Amino acid sequence: MAKMEQLELDAHRAQLALDVEGLIDKYRAIFEWDVPDIDEGCADKLIIAAIRQALDRIEQAPPGATPP
Repeated sequence: MAKMEQLELDAHRAQLALDVEGLIDKYRAIFEWDVPDIDEGCADKLIIAAIRQALDRIEQAPPGATPP
């Protein structure tokens, strides 16, 4: 039997994906303000890498701590 937390995540998984896509769109737009002829593929890779690094810091932080 699945844990309640897994069931709750499953119920929100699609929204979570949309939110992450929204973050990528948000930061790509910020890049475009400064660099009008931006390479969107390159920008997306950089943004995704930064999101991964942030997630790694959050995952490694002790419970309840604010990651740097």
